[in-house]
Amino acid sequence: MLTKEERSKFYKTRAWSQVRLKVLSRDNYECQQCKRDGLTYTNKHDTDKHKRLDVDHIKDLEHYPELGLEIDNLITLCVRHHNQKHNRFTKKIPKWTDERW
Repeated sequence: MLTKEERSKFYKTRAWSQVRLKVLSRDNYECQQCKRDGLTYTNKHDTDKHKRLDVDHIKDLEHYPELGLEIDNLITLCVRHHNQKHNRFTKKIPKWTDERW
């Protein structure tokens, strides 16, 4: 089982960057869950810091580190579906309210 620090190091490696690009290309830069739902979500310019597509480990890296670079264990998901898969929903807190106490 990998620690959070080990996973963080993994995602900074050249090997991960190369495999990630191969998976995005294989999946035609489309979220595969959106595609299954009959929608199309793409982002051909997924190179900026605030990416909209993630490459997800089907079997989590934390528990299956040996599958970390296996292309068959990777899938392209939009950020929304990736967060949904990992139960990472965050409520948006308004920055400003006119409510007075």
